[in-house]
Amino acid sequence: MARPLSKSRQVLANGLGAIRPAILSAIFFSFFINLLVFVSPLYMLQIYDRVLASRNETTLVVLTIIAAFLLFIYAILETLRSRILVRAGILFDERIATPIFDAIHRANLRNPGGGHHQGLRDIDSVREFLTGAGLIALCDLPWVPIFVFACFLLHPWFGYIAIVGAVGILALTLINEKTTSNILGMASTSAIQANNQAQSVLRNGEVLHAMGMLEALRSLWVTRHQSTLSWQAMASDRAGLLVAFTKFFRMFLQTAILGVGAYLAIHGVVSAGAMIAASIIIGRALAPIELVVGNWKGLVNARGAKARLEKLLDIAGAEEDRIPLPRPEGRLEVENLVAGAPGGNKPILKGLTFAIEPGETLCVVGPSAAGKSSLVRVLTGIWPKANGTVRLDGAELSHWDPQALGQFVGYLPQDVELFAGSVAENISRFRDVEADEIIAVAKLAGCHDLIQGLAEGYNTQIGEGGAALSGGQRQRIALARALFGNPALVILDEPNSNLDSAGEEALLRAIQELKARGTTVILVTHKVNILTAADKVLVLTQGALQAFGPREKVLGKVMGPQPVAIAG
Repeated sequence: MARPLSKSRQVLANGLGAIRPAILSAIFFSFFINLLVFVSPLYMLQIYDRVLASRNETTLVVLTIIAAFLLFIYAILETLRSRILVRAGILFDERIATPIFDAIHRANLRNPGGGHHQGLRDIDSVREFLTGAGLIALCDLPWVPIFVFACFLLHPWFGYIAIVGAVGILALTLINEKTTSNILGMASTSAIQANNQAQSVLRNGEVLHAMGMLEALRSLWVTRHQSTLSWQAMASDRAGLLVAFTKFFRMFLQTAILGVGAYLAIHGVVSAGAMIAASIIIGRALAPIELVVGNWKGLVNARGAKARLEKLLDIAGAEEDRIPLPRPEGRLEVENLVAGAPGGNKPILKGLTFAIEPGETLCVVGPSAAGKSSLVRVLTGIWPKANGTVRLDGAELSHWDPQALGQFVGYLPQDVELFAGSVAENISRFRDVEADEIIAVAKLAGCHDLIQGLAEGYNTQIGEGGAALSGGQRQRIALARALFGNPALVILDEPNSNLDSAGEEALLRAIQELKARGTTVILVTHKVNILTAADKVLVLTQGALQAFGPREKVLGKVMGPQPVAIAG
């Protein structure tokens, strides 16, 4: 009994199921296309056996007109089949691309550094196979027995030669699969690893140049790249030998069929027309098999891509449907929270319990590696929790739809990430909104004047990762992005790490305005002056809660006789 598909894999099954009617239609057209292939051998048979013998020009003209008409129908059916498959590939992409994009996002959160972006290329591999010559060859393959049967009608010897040819080429195909599948899998894995490393290295070009790291990292990439080339060369050598032998085998069979036909014709068993027709039919019978062999690499790549997509969906898991919840007020309750990095075995946060009310500002402080950034990642749902609860307005974070919750949360990570596009697009989170909303939030974040000083103001293109901006400019624009949409909860991780005194003053004014609006603010910092904005302070040490409560009480405790070093 077949096991039911998991909800995550059902996404891929639905995409393939959507194109099943198109593939069945292509197979239906293939039946008539392969029947019309008999036009040429039948025409040859009639020309040799009737026209040449009777020397009747009228018969020649009529046969030629009929053959031309049928071949025209053949061309139309071939065009329709190709267009059906192309549109099936587009439909597959439409059904699967968005869920796979979302799955890559979830997989990156659950298993960072897994190279999951390969899934987008895997979609292309599957789609290209569905619209290419490989699938057309598979559609033609079931009709090979029809051609073999036609050979038997001409003479049993022709049929036996066709069977030997078909079995021989299929055997060579299976040998090709057996000898190259593992090697191609290793080559694909090695290529993905090499490409992932190259992208990671080239994203940090400034560091490479400034510290002379290019040669060392290039050597590491070259080693992996050469490994890929070695695997590919080994697979290509083996596959090339088998493909060459397959072509030799097919050409020899066509030669043999002419030789056998000539022998039978000499003895009056078959006509010269039957000999020519048998050669054409056997060639057509073996063509789909040889085409499958020639496109075997594409089939293997598509099969590997499908397997990787299934693995990606398993890692990402299914996104559950959740009932929409109303806009939160900002009440956050954490109880006995235990959490660690995705894929890690050791917890970073150990039994944290605290609560903050709507409109309060909480400052999280502590020494390096205390777990401050880990805490905010859990509070935003980026990292999963191992135990305990995190509730926003009484609802567990897992009860919120991540996209819906994101409309009510502002987040500024420690490592600021901006996206290629304009300043306005980044601030508005790439939503289509009025310009007044963007300018208002920029003023709230204290970066309106800064933006006006850029070359094209709010329309300035900042480049990939905000490369056209300084660290302080990126941080202040990212702060505006976090404040966009009047969020109920704002979480800022080291928001003043790259700010000058003017930037810090703008940050403090923004926090005061958020408090006046009733917005809950969580602020991770190592600078004492920003603590003046706090209502409550939480002190972390090695992932454990050392102190929590009103600002004056906590600071008086930790900065008393045994002060705590507050660092990032």
